[in-house]
Amino acid sequence: MAEDNLSAVLYAVDDLRLEQVPIPKPGPKQVLVRVHTVGICGSDVHYWTHGAIGPFVVKEPMIVGHETSGVVSEVGSEVKHLKSGDRIAMEPGLPCKLCEHCKTGRYNLCPEMRFFATPPVHGTLSRYVVHDADFCFKLPDNLSFEDGALIEPLSVAIHSCRRGNVQMGHRVLVLGAGPIGVLNLLTAKAVGAGKVQPQVCIECTGAQPSIETAITTTKSGGVIVLVGLGADRVEIPIIESATREVDIRGIFRYVNCYPTAIELLSSGKLDLSGLTRAHYKLEETLEAFKRTQKADVIKVFIHC
Repeated sequence: MAEDNLSAVLYAVDDLRLEQVPIPKPGPKQVLVRVHTVGICGSDVHYWTHGAIGPFVVKEPMIVGHETSGVVSEVGSEVKHLKSGDRIAMEPGLPCKLCEHCKTGRYNLCPEMRFFATPPVHGTLSRYVVHDADFCFKLPDNLSFEDGALIEPLSVAIHSCRRGNVQMGHRVLVLGAGPIGVLNLLTAKAVGAGKVQPQVCIECTGAQPSIETAITTTKSGGVIVLVGLGADRVEIPIIESATREVDIRGIFRYVNCYPTAIELLSSGKLDLSGLTRAHYKLEETLEAFKRTQKADVIKVFIHC
């Protein structure tokens, strides 16, 4: 195996470096992955420009990236469902599997969650990474590595629609036209949602005016799903929500959504081919991050 493990390491605000790190060794229940494609998330850019998201602060060098696909290079001794050469999408969170939330199927709320590129946990923008095999999902032959990287943000959209209980014939309003907003729109349409006046509003910006719009435009008895994360505190027209019984629900990442996301794409029920994209090599990571800031395409990919 080559010893090249070039990685994108964030040291501080505006200090993103490319450097070699040791190739990790997989444990008994892990796999070593030769990373192929990583999508740049808004959180990656936010850590680069601000050094923190809420309580998660970059205090020491951290490899960025978490929207990842690749090829299994080596398997641990106890891994049975994957083999070397398998193409996979990597779900980036590792819960404890022991707490109440994990045992009741809501592992996304695990207080001990270790999530790629969330300080202090390293991400995946490297040639090689290790990951628990339980959170690596085989890609069908008709899905590309870019599709595999898109499974992560698509899972956010699926979880949002589930939290809003979006069903066939529901009218859905999506606020925010970034990658997550667009994927929410496509996912809602894929499960049969229609147009406004909305019974469900999926708010993807985190901005106070947009949250207020969600509350005032959602049909009485409807649901607002808060996807975007903005300021810690915002003013909202709470009486409007309370007297019209408009439920406000949060989401945090996703839970058990990767299989559904893969099925939606592989079956053709959801078509992401229309998403505008830009492509960069790992050596061009800084240029790729700057391109993401321009917001002239939906998704920027780095090919490792």
